[in-house]
Amino acid sequence: MADVLTAETTPVSVAAKRGSVTLVRHGEPAQSRKVRLNAAEYRDWWAGYEVKGIKPGQTPPEGLKAVARDADVIITSVRPRSIETCKAICGERAFAQDPMFVEAPLPPPNWPSWLRLSPKIWGFLARVNWVLTDKHQEVETHRQAEARAMTVARMVGAMADQGQDVLVVAHGYFNQRVGAALKREGWRCIEDQGFRYWCARVFAR
Repeated sequence: MADVLTAETTPVSVAAKRGSVTLVRHGEPAQSRKVRLNAAEYRDWWAGYEVKGIKPGQTPPEGLKAVARDADVIITSVRPRSIETCKAICGERAFAQDPMFVEAPLPPPNWPSWLRLSPKIWGFLARVNWVLTDKHQEVETHRQAEARAMTVARMVGAMADQGQDVLVVAHGYFNQRVGAALKREGWRCIEDQGFRYWCARVFAR
């Protein structure tokens, strides 16, 4: 006669381990901000920023190196500043590069050439203009970037839900949007170092 499983003898299922998602901003780029630029010059400055790596001589925080050692999946954007940051954090470990993780664009308003501002101020004004206008034929729009951030959040979230710890090395603004998308998908930010260079934010279920 077959054994009968009672409430006392039924095996208790153990919930599968869920991983985490760590979003890291790259190190300080090798691009001087000690300049004054008009709108056209800022476009060129930003183009240069996109193809340069990080400033030499920077040392990654030991905590980030520890995260990289324990990570099951490591992904970086295809920009040199992110790739070089990832190499500094990960040492000889292999990692994936994906254009889905690049920074959202920063097209400045077409303002008069006599107006000269610092890259920091241009970056703020360009971001506000980009968000509010949302009509930029030559670059990704805010709406498109938000959709990309949600796609990325669901992608890394699915990896973490399978029990993998995911490390992403990317960019300040886009990481922030991915973090917001993760929260909408039910993830909690359990560690927040902010959005400065080399800083991380960790998300878990």
